[in-house]
Amino acid sequence: MIEPKECKNMSDIRSAIDEIDSSIVKLISKRSEYVHEASKFKKDETAVKDSNRVAKVIESKKELAIKYGASPELIGDIYKMMIDFFINEELKEWNKLQKV
Repeated sequence: MIEPKECKNMSDIRSAIDEIDSSIVKLISKRSEYVHEASKFKKDETAVKDSNRVAKVIESKKELAIKYGASPELIGDIYKMMIDFFINEELKEWNKLQKV
């Protein structure tokens, strides 16, 4: 992939963005596999929801955003939405495991 400043036209830009998006989706998919497995180690619903952990994760990702020159507000919002989704998925999985 070429660097942003090396792009000569919109085709170069779109191609690079498509490649980045593919990587992002692949990594989110991998993250979801870990979330699925995490439900096996949680003792109760409170552990699944763990609001202290959620706050720490979001704050640490905002710090990473600053480090890498991204918007901490954007990254915080993305992670909040993603974590909320994954908590719901993990709760579903945790509830299934309790019925076994």
